[in-house]
Amino acid sequence: MTDADQLSATIALDEEAVAPRDESLEPAGFTVEVDAAERIHFLDWGEPDGGVRSDPSTAFPGLIAIHGLAQTAWGWAPVARRLARERRVVAPDLRGHGLSDAPTHGYDEATLAADVIAVAEGADLLGDPAGGGPVLAGHGFGAIVAAWAARELGSGCRGLVLVDGGWEDVAASSGLAVDEFLRTIEEPPEVLRSMAAYLADRRAFDPSTWDTDQDRAARAAVVELPAGRVVSSTRPHALAGAVAAMFAYRPLEVLAAIEAQIVALVATDPAGSREADLDFAQRARDAAGRPPILVARYPTVGHNLLRYRPAAVAAAVRTFD
Repeated sequence: MTDADQLSATIALDEEAVAPRDESLEPAGFTVEVDAAERIHFLDWGEPDGGVRSDPSTAFPGLIAIHGLAQTAWGWAPVARRLARERRVVAPDLRGHGLSDAPTHGYDEATLAADVIAVAEGADLLGDPAGGGPVLAGHGFGAIVAAWAARELGSGCRGLVLVDGGWEDVAASSGLAVDEFLRTIEEPPEVLRSMAAYLADRRAFDPSTWDTDQDRAARAAVVELPAGRVVSSTRPHALAGAVAAMFAYRPLEVLAAIEAQIVALVATDPAGSREADLDFAQRARDAAGRPPILVARYPTVGHNLLRYRPAAVAAAVRTFD
């Protein structure tokens, strides 16, 4: 066995034990006020089975689920529909995204982490009697924000799930500046010419996984203009601020400081560089005396595991029960 083999701990996630998608579950929308009277919106799928936990000491830990760049909380719906009968599931819109306020400031590590913690507090998920507080999970850029929040919570975080992100130094791996990266994620004009064109583009990613949740998540990420075109619902200054924060992320420092167990779901890695980054992250955690990162790999699907493998993401959350 090589040193690299010893560093990464592969985990087999039990997707068959996850409940099927429950289309009857619908979240309520709430806001929490943070500093300077800024409001962060979040979706809350409520107490399991719509009631108060009869025995909080035996309840499953709640989940705070954080969306990716230029997305919204609705992206987590496929996972929430598989978990919300057994635990609280809360998904915020990051500042500048979705229905949250979009101030011109606050797109930095400390503020983004504080926003997540404010949502956890507002949803009464801090100090969860189920043990060790909530599980934090994030997709892409949301994994970075979740890691920042997990570090701040310390022992108040039950576990951290990194969904295809959160272990890479994006600035180093991309070799781009912030403005260059922003240009790479711009949508082609033909995709934005109408809502129908935009939805058709999103559906074409994988028609077999397109459903009402995907339609709603896609619509929430854009605004339809009176002339018929669509634009991103994420404000340009917020997107630029989020990307700048992503480029400032230093995964070795942050992941080594997180007390909780980490599970990482890896979608694609054609060049093998992401596995190397995972090994660097685990070396940093090992040096800090932290438990190994548990890794599940899905090399044949795309980045959006919330859409393509929601049962796997749900199973990763359930590893902390």
